[in-house]
Amino acid sequence: MRLVKLATCNLNQWAMDFTGNLARICESIEEARQAGAAYRVGPELEICGYGCEDHFLELDTCTHSLECLGEILKSGLTDGIVCDIGLPINQGGVRYNCRAFCLNGRILLIRPKLFLANDGNYRELRWFSAWKRTHELVEFQLPEIISSIHGQKTVPFGDGYVQFLDTSVASETCEELFVPNSPSSSLALNGVEIISNGSGSHHQLRKLNTRLELIQSATVKTGGVYMYANQQGCDGGRLYYDGCACIVVNGDVVAQGSQFSLQDVEVLIATVDLDTVVSYRGAGSSLREQASQVAQIPYVKADFTLSEPGHLLTTFPTLPAEARYHTPQEEIALGPACWLWDYLRRSGATGYFLPLSGGADSSAVAAIVGSMCQLVIKAIQEGNEQVLSDALRIGQYKGDEKPESAQEFAGRLLHTAYMGSENSSEETRKRSEQLAKEIGASHLNMKIDSVVSALLTLFSAVTGRMPRYKVDGGTQAENLALQNIQARIRMVLAFMFASLLPWIRKKSGFLLVLGSANVDEALRGYLTKYDNSSADVNPIGGISKNDLRSFLKWAGANLGYPSLLLVEAAPPTAELEPTRSNYTQLDEVDMGMTYEELGMYGRLRKVFQCGPVSMFKHLCHRWQGKYSPRQVAVKVKDFFRYYSINRHKMTTLTPSYHAENYSPEDNRFDLRQFLYNSRWPWQFQKIDELVKLNDDLADGPVDPASLLEAVNNPSPTKAEAAATTAVGFGVPAAAAGNPKVGKGV
Repeated sequence: MRLVKLATCNLNQWAMDFTGNLARICESIEEARQAGAAYRVGPELEICGYGCEDHFLELDTCTHSLECLGEILKSGLTDGIVCDIGLPINQGGVRYNCRAFCLNGRILLIRPKLFLANDGNYRELRWFSAWKRTHELVEFQLPEIISSIHGQKTVPFGDGYVQFLDTSVASETCEELFVPNSPSSSLALNGVEIISNGSGSHHQLRKLNTRLELIQSATVKTGGVYMYANQQGCDGGRLYYDGCACIVVNGDVVAQGSQFSLQDVEVLIATVDLDTVVSYRGAGSSLREQASQVAQIPYVKADFTLSEPGHLLTTFPTLPAEARYHTPQEEIALGPACWLWDYLRRSGATGYFLPLSGGADSSAVAAIVGSMCQLVIKAIQEGNEQVLSDALRIGQYKGDEKPESAQEFAGRLLHTAYMGSENSSEETRKRSEQLAKEIGASHLNMKIDSVVSALLTLFSAVTGRMPRYKVDGGTQAENLALQNIQARIRMVLAFMFASLLPWIRKKSGFLLVLGSANVDEALRGYLTKYDNSSADVNPIGGISKNDLRSFLKWAGANLGYPSLLLVEAAPPTAELEPTRSNYTQLDEVDMGMTYEELGMYGRLRKVFQCGPVSMFKHLCHRWQGKYSPRQVAVKVKDFFRYYSINRHKMTTLTPSYHAENYSPEDNRFDLRQFLYNSRWPWQFQKIDELVKLNDDLADGPVDPASLLEAVNNPSPTKAEAAATTAVGFGVPAAAAGNPKVGKGV
């Protein structure tokens, strides 16, 4: 047997924190060395941090990265262990996202990224170029920062791999795993047995299984060892990198790290038998045939052996294990909690302030902070010195004091307030108070009516008019203004209390204000611009209402906060209008659409890239038998009208944890204008034409060819409309025109 001990890792890097990043890299290499590993791989761009964004355009970023690499090379850490390190490098006046293979203080190969991530949250083409000289190596002149260490002047640079005395090693980087023609396939066909992937992959609900399945699939098809490393944590932006470093052999997971953790450095070790790779590949006739004719990839020879003697029977391969996945509810409890902890400890703040209304959204945020406190206490109990140090500093413990429990710790850093008005109910006040008690938060009850009254008195004195609510005979403009002033007062009060509560409680520092608007309400614009959804950070801004309600049920049973079950059972309401015997304000009634419908609109708009007409066609089929085409048209128009009217609110949206693939977040993920023609005249006319076609249909079976023609080329003439078919449900026109109507999707 050729047994090789391998090491991969999760690192909690911080963009532009070269000192901290270097320390964490060195710690991971030292742990790998102590475990006897022959090869260590780290995350993508681990020296500078993946999220440097436009700092990559600064030459200093590349220079400092090389300086840190030089520190690693001269430290002796690479003696006897191959280290695969990620950093940006300028070559020939072009900036590349690179992997540097290092051994014994020297660089064996620099491998630039071949395929860049440039969609969704990723903008790599803004900062880097892809290496386009396929299967080609060039000579790279090393800068003096590196050459002055051991006298190495040049190094091979390009698309290649390293051939050791007993095996071969290559890398692909993050996005290259996801592209249709991954480099790992041609590398495997060239006989490369160990392929690494240093990644900077962020968390998204229900995404991990896709990543792991791709890794497993790659090694199932071609055999081999696949080592995956990732960042883990908040590196200074909206993304949480969710770790889950792993090692896979011939499709079997033999090592898997945590997806969510407060550890800054997590190293995974596995021993693999490379002879099983040879056997696996040799058993497949198709693989052998393709390997025998594949284009050859250049390689660099290294006089070094990775494997250990296998005949001693003192070391054995690591056994496969089942891949581990969290439920979406667990992901919501853990991912945003870890993100909040990183943000808190790195911002210098001493805690969080949360306006706690007793509704689903703010209660979910409070529960996530409670989960964060539980994770902190667990990490301290497990001996994590870094977490203990941060907790003592943030909690401002004195002498020998230490955090005793999650509730005690929450009492020091989570400050909540119920900001009630004349429109607030006793039920929401009690729920907020009870939840704060269960979590351990320092809680306040206050009434904002006096502030509202003062502002209205001022308005009346200036204008001679007093606005009224809709239920009291006021106009829509009056009604909205009265609701908005309550919401905006809460925002002003939140920031005031966040600034002064530490002073009141004889603590130093400041509090960060937490927002609590969900992704569906942002998409619809169902929030007041500059209200208490405006905050410093928002842990649920990328999570749908339905997922949040599911989380509340789970958290009520699993986090020890039973009042969340009462919150979840209550109908969502903003409590900004007076309640009358014949009227109670409800969110879904106010919006004119359900949260389930909003989720559908959001996915069609962003994930399926549907405009109004495409969305109308899609929903006519999806909602067949539930809504008529005319009803679907009304719903689609309403959504796009409200979406476009309120799109400007996305420009001021609080920075939010990214968790959902249909987020309307305007900063980098969903780049669109914020001034629309909200009448959508051309698009809505096309929808009207399709509805008219349906209305003009005569009874009878639907002809598929005519149906397709009518949908794609709607005709304005009634004669043609009668001769063809409309949007089409595959049912007689009489039945299509009068479906059973139900609420919801």
